Amino acid sequence: MASIKERKDKNGKTIYQVQIRMKGCPPQHGSFKRKTDADRWIQQTEAAIREGRHFKTTEAKKHTLGELIDRYIRDVLPLKKGAEQRQGAQLKWWKQQLGNYLLSDISPSRIAEQRDLLLKGITKRGSLRSPSTVVRYMAALSHAFSIAIKEWEWIEDSPMRKVAKPREPRGRIRFLDDEERVRLLESCQTSSNTYLYLIVVLALSNGMRQAEILNLKWSDVDLEKGRIILYETKNGEVRQVPISGLSLELLKQRDKVRRIDTNYLFPGKIPNKPIDIRSAWDSAIKRADISNFKFHDLRHSCASYLAMNGASLAEIAEVLGHKTLSMVKRYSHLSETHTAGVVSRMNEKIFG
Repeated sequence: MASIKERKDKNGKTIYQVQIRMKGCPPQHGSFKRKTDADRWIQQTEAAIREGRHFKTTEAKKHTLGELIDRYIRDVLPLKKGAEQRQGAQLKWWKQQLGNYLLSDISPSRIAEQRDLLLKGITKRGSLRSPSTVVRYMAALSHAFSIAIKEWEWIEDSPMRKVAKPREPRGRIRFLDDEERVRLLESCQTSSNTYLYLIVVLALSNGMRQAEILNLKWSDVDLEKGRIILYETKNGEVRQVPISGLSLELLKQRDKVRRIDTNYLFPGKIPNKPIDIRSAWDSAIKRADISNFKFHDLRHSCASYLAMNGASLAEIAEVLGHKTLSMVKRYSHLSETHTAGVVSRMNEKIFG
Protein backbone atom coordinates (compact mmCIF):
# COMPACT_ATOMS: atom_id res chain seq x y z
CA MET A 1 0.00 0.00 0.00
CA ALA A 2 1.36 3.41 -0.97
CA SER A 3 0.76 6.86 0.49
CA ILE A 4 1.70 10.30 -0.89
CA LYS A 5 2.06 13.40 1.26
CA GLU A 6 2.61 16.94 0.02
CA ARG A 7 5.29 18.92 1.80
CA LYS A 8 7.01 22.28 1.29
CA ASP A 9 10.77 22.50 1.12
CA LYS A 10 12.78 25.38 2.57
CA ASN A 11 12.22 27.34 -0.63
CA GLY A 12 8.46 26.92 -0.41
CA LYS A 13 8.29 24.50 -3.35
CA THR A 14 6.00 21.47 -3.22
CA ILE A 15 7.54 18.03 -2.92
CA TYR A 16 5.79 14.69 -2.82
CA GLN A 17 6.96 12.23 -0.17
CA VAL A 18 6.02 8.63 -0.88
CA GLN A 19 5.95 5.59 1.37
CA ILE A 20 5.23 2.06 0.19
CA ARG A 21 4.36 -0.70 2.64
CA MET A 22 4.01 -4.24 1.35
CA LYS A 23 4.02 -7.48 3.27
CA GLY A 24 7.39 -9.23 3.31
CA CYS A 25 9.35 -6.12 2.29
CA PRO A 26 10.78 -3.24 4.35
CA PRO A 27 9.03 0.15 3.87
CA GLN A 28 10.25 2.01 0.80
CA HIS A 29 10.57 5.81 0.73
CA GLY A 30 11.02 8.38 -2.01
CA SER A 31 10.71 12.13 -2.64
CA PHE A 32 9.69 13.70 -5.95
CA LYS A 33 9.14 17.17 -7.36
CA ARG A 34 6.25 16.07 -9.57
CA LYS A 35 3.28 13.91 -8.59
CA THR A 36 3.43 12.08 -11.91
CA ASP A 37 6.97 10.95 -11.09
CA ALA A 38 5.79 9.80 -7.66
CA ASP A 39 2.93 7.79 -9.19
CA ARG A 40 5.25 6.20 -11.75
CA TRP A 41 7.75 5.23 -9.04
CA ILE A 42 4.98 3.66 -6.97
CA GLN A 43 3.80 1.54 -9.89
CA GLN A 44 7.30 0.37 -10.82
CA THR A 45 8.36 -0.37 -7.24
CA GLU A 46 5.19 -2.26 -6.31
CA ALA A 47 5.43 -4.34 -9.48
CA ALA A 48 9.09 -5.12 -8.77
CA ILE A 49 8.29 -6.17 -5.19
CA ARG A 50 5.45 -8.44 -6.31
CA GLU A 51 7.70 -10.09 -8.91
CA GLY A 52 10.63 -10.41 -6.51
CA ARG A 53 12.82 -7.99 -8.47
CA HIS A 54 13.10 -5.22 -5.94
CA PHE A 55 16.13 -4.93 -3.70
CA LYS A 56 16.65 -2.14 -1.20
CA THR A 57 20.43 -2.22 -1.42
CA THR A 58 22.23 -0.49 -4.23
CA GLU A 59 24.63 -3.45 -4.45
CA ALA A 60 22.05 -5.37 -6.45
CA LYS A 61 22.24 -2.65 -9.09
CA LYS A 62 26.05 -2.74 -9.16
CA HIS A 63 26.61 -6.45 -9.80
CA THR A 64 25.45 -8.86 -12.45
CA LEU A 65 24.51 -12.47 -11.91
CA GLY A 66 27.63 -13.38 -13.86
CA GLU A 67 29.79 -11.54 -11.32
CA LEU A 68 28.01 -13.33 -8.47
CA ILE A 69 28.61 -16.73 -10.08
CA ASP A 70 32.28 -15.95 -10.85
CA ARG A 71 32.94 -14.98 -7.23
CA TYR A 72 31.09 -18.04 -5.92
CA ILE A 73 33.05 -20.39 -8.19
CA ARG A 74 36.32 -18.74 -7.19
CA ASP A 75 35.82 -18.39 -3.42
CA VAL A 76 33.14 -20.86 -2.30
CA LEU A 77 33.07 -23.83 -4.64
CA PRO A 78 36.65 -24.99 -3.91
CA LEU A 79 35.55 -25.55 -0.30
CA LYS A 80 32.86 -28.02 -1.41
CA LYS A 81 34.98 -31.07 -2.12
CA GLY A 82 33.48 -33.54 -4.54
CA ALA A 83 31.02 -31.01 -5.97
CA GLU A 84 33.35 -28.54 -7.66
CA GLN A 85 33.24 -29.97 -11.17
CA ARG A 86 29.52 -30.79 -11.29
CA GLN A 87 28.22 -27.61 -9.65
CA GLY A 88 30.73 -25.49 -11.52
CA ALA A 89 29.27 -26.70 -14.83
CA GLN A 90 25.73 -26.06 -13.58
CA LEU A 91 26.54 -22.52 -12.45
CA LYS A 92 28.28 -21.74 -15.74
CA TRP A 93 25.06 -22.74 -17.50
CA TRP A 94 23.14 -20.17 -15.44
CA LYS A 95 25.80 -17.58 -16.21
CA GLN A 96 25.47 -18.26 -19.92
CA GLN A 97 21.70 -17.82 -19.75
CA LEU A 98 21.31 -14.89 -17.32
CA GLY A 99 24.83 -13.69 -16.52
CA ASN A 100 24.47 -10.28 -18.19
CA TYR A 101 21.48 -9.26 -16.04
CA LEU A 102 21.92 -7.07 -12.98
CA LEU A 103 20.95 -8.82 -9.74
CA SER A 104 18.17 -6.27 -9.34
CA ASP A 105 16.67 -7.55 -12.60
CA ILE A 106 16.81 -11.27 -11.78
CA SER A 107 13.16 -12.08 -11.15
CA PRO A 108 11.46 -15.39 -10.28
CA SER A 109 9.78 -15.31 -13.69
CA ARG A 110 13.17 -15.14 -15.46
CA ILE A 111 14.48 -18.06 -13.44
CA ALA A 112 11.30 -20.05 -14.00
CA GLU A 113 11.68 -19.50 -17.74
CA GLN A 114 15.17 -21.01 -17.62
CA ARG A 115 13.96 -23.85 -15.38
CA ASP A 116 11.44 -24.78 -18.08
CA LEU A 117 14.20 -24.58 -20.68
CA LEU A 118 16.29 -26.98 -18.62
CA LEU A 119 13.40 -29.43 -18.41
CA LYS A 120 13.13 -29.46 -22.19
CA GLY A 121 16.86 -29.91 -22.68
CA ILE A 122 18.48 -33.00 -24.15
CA THR A 123 21.45 -34.59 -22.38
CA LYS A 124 24.67 -35.85 -23.98
CA ARG A 125 23.11 -39.32 -23.99
CA GLY A 126 20.21 -38.09 -26.10
CA SER A 127 17.57 -38.33 -23.37
CA LEU A 128 15.36 -35.63 -21.87
CA ARG A 129 16.89 -33.96 -18.82
CA SER A 130 15.28 -35.37 -15.66
CA PRO A 131 13.45 -33.27 -13.03
CA SER A 132 16.00 -34.45 -10.45
CA THR A 133 18.83 -32.99 -12.53
CA VAL A 134 16.97 -29.69 -12.90
CA VAL A 135 16.48 -29.56 -9.13
CA ARG A 136 20.25 -29.89 -8.69
CA TYR A 137 20.84 -27.03 -11.15
CA MET A 138 18.44 -24.89 -9.12
CA ALA A 139 20.04 -25.91 -5.83
CA ALA A 140 23.47 -24.79 -7.05
CA LEU A 141 22.15 -21.33 -7.99
CA SER A 142 20.09 -21.09 -4.81
CA HIS A 143 23.14 -21.60 -2.61
CA ALA A 144 25.05 -18.97 -4.56
CA PHE A 145 22.22 -16.50 -3.85
CA SER A 146 22.26 -17.49 -0.16
CA ILE A 147 25.95 -16.65 0.14
CA ALA A 148 25.36 -13.34 -1.64
CA ILE A 149 22.69 -12.51 0.94
CA LYS A 150 24.39 -13.66 4.15
CA GLU A 151 28.05 -12.92 3.51
CA TRP A 152 28.39 -10.44 0.67
CA GLU A 153 25.23 -8.37 1.25
CA TRP A 154 24.71 -7.97 -2.46
CA ILE A 155 20.99 -8.79 -2.24
CA GLU A 156 18.39 -8.94 0.53
CA ASP A 157 16.30 -11.86 -0.66
CA SER A 158 16.65 -14.75 -3.07
CA PRO A 159 14.43 -14.81 -6.16
CA MET A 160 14.72 -18.61 -6.02
CA ARG A 161 12.40 -18.58 -3.02
CA LYS A 162 9.39 -18.00 -5.30
CA VAL A 163 10.37 -20.48 -8.01
CA ALA A 164 8.77 -23.93 -7.76
CA LYS A 165 11.01 -26.96 -8.15
CA PRO A 166 10.05 -29.68 -10.62
CA ARG A 167 8.42 -32.64 -8.99
CA GLU A 168 10.94 -35.44 -8.65
CA PRO A 169 9.98 -39.07 -9.16
CA ARG A 170 10.09 -41.44 -6.24
CA GLY A 171 13.54 -42.66 -5.38
CA ARG A 172 14.71 -45.49 -7.61
CA ILE A 173 14.93 -48.90 -5.92
CA ARG A 174 16.52 -51.43 -8.23
CA PHE A 175 18.41 -54.20 -6.50
CA LEU A 176 19.81 -57.53 -7.61
CA ASP A 177 17.84 -60.65 -6.84
CA ASP A 178 19.81 -63.75 -5.82
CA GLU A 179 20.19 -65.13 -9.35
CA GLU A 180 21.23 -61.76 -10.81
CA ARG A 181 23.79 -61.28 -8.05
CA VAL A 182 25.38 -64.65 -8.74
CA ARG A 183 25.51 -63.98 -12.49
CA LEU A 184 27.01 -60.52 -12.04
CA LEU A 185 29.75 -61.69 -9.67
CA GLU A 186 30.66 -64.56 -11.99
CA SER A 187 30.79 -62.11 -14.90
CA CYS A 188 33.06 -59.75 -12.95
CA GLN A 189 35.42 -62.61 -12.08
CA THR A 190 35.94 -63.35 -15.76
CA SER A 191 36.46 -59.67 -16.67
CA SER A 192 39.74 -58.60 -18.23
CA ASN A 193 39.75 -55.86 -15.60
CA THR A 194 41.33 -57.57 -12.59
CA TYR A 195 39.98 -54.91 -10.20
CA LEU A 196 36.31 -55.13 -11.16
CA TYR A 197 35.34 -58.12 -9.02
CA LEU A 198 36.70 -56.58 -5.80
CA ILE A 199 35.16 -53.20 -6.64
CA VAL A 200 31.70 -54.74 -7.09
CA VAL A 201 32.05 -56.86 -3.92
CA LEU A 202 32.90 -53.73 -1.93
CA ALA A 203 29.90 -51.86 -3.36
CA LEU A 204 27.52 -54.74 -2.59
CA SER A 205 28.84 -55.45 0.89
CA ASN A 206 29.31 -51.90 2.16
CA GLY A 207 27.14 -49.63 0.01
CA MET A 208 29.98 -47.29 -0.91
CA ARG A 209 29.55 -45.01 -3.92
CA GLN A 210 31.60 -45.64 -7.06
CA ALA A 211 33.70 -42.50 -6.56
CA GLU A 212 34.37 -43.43 -2.92
CA ILE A 213 35.63 -46.88 -3.95
CA LEU A 214 37.71 -45.81 -6.94
CA ASN A 215 39.42 -43.04 -4.95
CA LEU A 216 40.41 -45.35 -2.09
CA LYS A 217 44.05 -45.28 -1.03
CA TRP A 218 45.86 -47.95 0.94
CA SER A 219 46.35 -45.39 3.70
CA ASP A 220 42.54 -45.37 4.10
CA VAL A 221 42.41 -49.13 4.74
CA ASP A 222 43.04 -50.83 8.09
CA LEU A 223 43.12 -54.56 7.40
CA GLU A 224 43.86 -55.48 11.03
CA LYS A 225 40.82 -53.67 12.41
CA GLY A 226 38.70 -54.47 9.35
CA ARG A 227 37.69 -50.95 8.38
CA ILE A 228 37.96 -48.28 5.71
CA ILE A 229 38.02 -44.57 6.51
CA LEU A 230 36.40 -42.39 3.85
CA TYR A 231 37.77 -38.87 4.14
CA GLU A 232 36.04 -37.42 1.07
CA THR A 233 32.33 -38.19 0.99
CA LYS A 234 29.33 -36.64 -0.73
CA ASN A 235 28.06 -34.95 2.46
CA GLY A 236 31.54 -33.80 3.45
CA GLU A 237 31.77 -35.89 6.62
CA VAL A 238 34.38 -38.53 7.41
CA ARG A 239 32.79 -42.00 7.44
CA GLN A 240 34.06 -45.29 8.81
CA VAL A 241 33.09 -48.38 6.79
CA PRO A 242 33.44 -51.83 8.36
CA ILE A 243 34.81 -54.58 6.11
CA SER A 244 34.51 -58.28 6.79
CA GLY A 245 34.01 -61.63 5.12
CA LEU A 246 34.71 -61.86 1.40
CA SER A 247 35.55 -58.16 0.92
CA LEU A 248 38.17 -58.29 3.71
CA GLU A 249 39.68 -61.51 2.35
CA LEU A 250 39.91 -60.07 -1.16
CA LEU A 251 41.54 -56.89 0.15
CA LYS A 252 44.15 -58.95 1.99
CA GLN A 253 44.90 -60.84 -1.22
CA ARG A 254 45.15 -57.59 -3.17
CA ASP A 255 47.49 -56.16 -0.53
CA LYS A 256 50.01 -58.93 -1.28
CA VAL A 257 50.28 -57.91 -4.96
CA ARG A 258 49.69 -54.17 -4.67
CA ARG A 259 51.58 -51.79 -6.94
CA ILE A 260 54.44 -49.90 -5.32
CA ASP A 261 54.28 -46.90 -7.67
CA THR A 262 50.95 -45.63 -6.31
CA ASN A 263 48.91 -45.42 -3.11
CA TYR A 264 45.61 -46.04 -4.95
CA LEU A 265 43.88 -49.38 -4.43
CA PHE A 266 42.61 -49.27 -7.98
CA PRO A 267 45.10 -47.24 -10.04
CA GLY A 268 44.69 -46.60 -13.73
CA LYS A 269 47.33 -46.55 -16.42
CA ILE A 270 48.55 -43.30 -14.88
CA PRO A 271 49.62 -44.25 -11.30
CA ASN A 272 48.34 -41.09 -9.62
CA LYS A 273 44.81 -41.48 -11.04
CA PRO A 274 42.15 -44.12 -10.31
CA ILE A 275 41.03 -46.60 -12.93
CA ASP A 276 38.11 -46.01 -15.28
CA ILE A 277 35.77 -49.04 -15.09
CA ARG A 278 32.97 -47.87 -17.39
CA SER A 279 33.81 -50.20 -20.28
CA ALA A 280 34.51 -53.20 -18.02
CA TRP A 281 31.30 -52.59 -16.07
CA ASP A 282 29.13 -52.32 -19.18
CA SER A 283 30.62 -55.54 -20.55
CA ALA A 284 30.08 -57.39 -17.27
CA ILE A 285 26.43 -56.32 -17.10
CA LYS A 286 25.90 -57.42 -20.69
CA ARG A 287 27.52 -60.84 -20.14
CA ALA A 288 25.41 -61.34 -17.00
CA ASP A 289 22.25 -60.53 -18.99
CA ILE A 290 21.07 -57.96 -16.44
CA SER A 291 18.87 -55.11 -17.68
CA ASN A 292 17.99 -51.70 -16.26
CA PHE A 293 20.84 -51.74 -13.76
CA LYS A 294 23.42 -49.06 -13.00
CA PHE A 295 26.53 -49.18 -10.84
CA HIS A 296 24.83 -46.97 -8.26
CA ASP A 297 22.14 -49.66 -7.92
CA LEU A 298 24.75 -51.77 -6.14
CA ARG A 299 24.37 -49.26 -3.31
CA HIS A 300 20.59 -49.77 -3.40
CA SER A 301 21.18 -53.51 -3.39
CA CYS A 302 23.31 -53.28 -0.25
CA ALA A 303 20.66 -51.16 1.51
CA SER A 304 17.90 -53.54 0.44
CA TYR A 305 19.83 -56.59 1.71
CA LEU A 306 20.39 -54.81 5.04
CA ALA A 307 16.66 -54.05 5.34
CA MET A 308 15.65 -57.60 4.49
CA ASN A 309 18.11 -58.92 7.08
CA GLY A 310 16.58 -56.89 9.91
CA ALA A 311 18.58 -53.66 9.92
CA SER A 312 16.69 -50.59 11.10
CA LEU A 313 16.41 -47.47 8.97
CA ALA A 314 18.80 -45.69 11.34
CA GLU A 315 21.34 -48.48 10.91
CA ILE A 316 21.00 -48.40 7.13
CA ALA A 317 21.46 -44.63 7.14
CA GLU A 318 24.62 -45.00 9.22
CA VAL A 319 26.10 -47.62 6.88
CA LEU A 320 25.32 -45.56 3.77
CA GLY A 321 26.43 -42.29 5.33
CA HIS A 322 23.11 -40.42 5.19
CA LYS A 323 22.60 -37.59 7.69
CA THR A 324 18.83 -38.09 7.89
CA LEU A 325 16.40 -40.99 7.55
CA SER A 326 14.53 -39.41 4.65
CA MET A 327 16.84 -40.97 2.06
CA VAL A 328 16.44 -44.51 3.43
CA LYS A 329 12.67 -44.51 3.96
CA ARG A 330 12.37 -45.98 0.47
CA TYR A 331 13.59 -49.26 1.97
CA SER A 332 11.06 -49.28 4.82
CA HIS A 333 8.72 -51.73 3.10
CA LEU A 334 11.58 -54.25 2.93
CA SER A 335 12.01 -54.19 6.71
CA GLU A 336 8.34 -54.61 7.64
CA THR A 337 9.00 -58.01 9.21
CA HIS A 338 11.74 -56.55 11.37
CA THR A 339 9.51 -53.63 12.41
CA ALA A 340 6.66 -56.01 13.24
CA GLY A 341 9.04 -58.06 15.37
CA VAL A 342 10.14 -54.99 17.33
CA VAL A 343 6.53 -54.01 18.06
CA SER A 344 5.63 -57.60 18.99
CA ARG A 345 8.51 -57.87 21.48
CA MET A 346 7.64 -54.52 23.02
CA ASN A 347 3.97 -55.48 23.48
CA GLU A 348 4.89 -58.84 24.96
CA LYS A 349 7.17 -57.18 27.47
CA ILE A 350 4.75 -54.49 28.70
CA PHE A 351 1.51 -56.46 28.50
CA GLY A 352 2.73 -60.01 29.06
